[in-house]
Amino acid sequence: MGDFNGKTVFITGAAHGQGRAAALAFAREGANVAGFDVGKKIEYPAYEFGTNEELESLKAEIEAMGGRCLVFTGDVRDDAAVTAAVEKTAEEFGGIDVLFNNAGICAYAEIDKMTDEAWDAMIDINLKGPMIVTRRVVKYMMRDKKGVIINNSSVMGLRGGRRLSHYTASKWGLTGLTKAWAIELAPYNIRVNSIHPTGVNTPMNDGLAAMEGKTPEEIAEASAGNLLPVPWIEPEDVANLVLFLCSDKARYITGAQYTLDAGLLSV
Repeated sequence: MGDFNGKTVFITGAAHGQGRAAALAFAREGANVAGFDVGKKIEYPAYEFGTNEELESLKAEIEAMGGRCLVFTGDVRDDAAVTAAVEKTAEEFGGIDVLFNNAGICAYAEIDKMTDEAWDAMIDINLKGPMIVTRRVVKYMMRDKKGVIINNSSVMGLRGGRRLSHYTASKWGLTGLTKAWAIELAPYNIRVNSIHPTGVNTPMNDGLAAMEGKTPEEIAEASAGNLLPVPWIEPEDVANLVLFLCSDKARYITGAQYTLDAGLLSV
């Protein structure tokens, strides 16, 4: 405990997977945590998302270790829900020091078969969503003249992906937002970086494979593979990188892209 004592972290997509792992990691380091998640199945894609029960169990787990936690159900596309959650968090904890834009979706679609609905959902959740959340959070960071924003992009935010043009576009857009925000917010002592994981062992990983009628292992094997002999990384690996980039050890790192790809982009 200690590196984030008294600091407040706002995490989207916090109910399970990478968001939950980050929430627990920050709480162990003394941070107040606000977790935001959609809490229900949405129209696209057709796999399971974080639930209200998972949000409540996250809150209970953090409080059991002596931490403080607020949880909110809402869609990152819903400005009213985001604004209410951000304002409640800032009121309860006095401000927001860290934002982890983690919520996102992934699905396969060939360009000649892609629907407008699929394109719009991917762009709105993965790209517009972080903009909406950041727009509401950053005013508190600007007021306090400090803060860190981490955008969870993907290896596809640095390369192309077959049958993933809408996903790739959204993640390249998030990489661009990272650089633009780093420039704009530097005068306020706010740092902005993006992370770029390979496949991660999460419910999304399982759901995406199920939509293809395959196992996660089959998907990993068919996707060219990581350089290191692992099919994917763990949510805790992502959480460790996020904590480092939000810590004082990374105090001069901003506008940067950090890969956590088991060597995937090296081949």
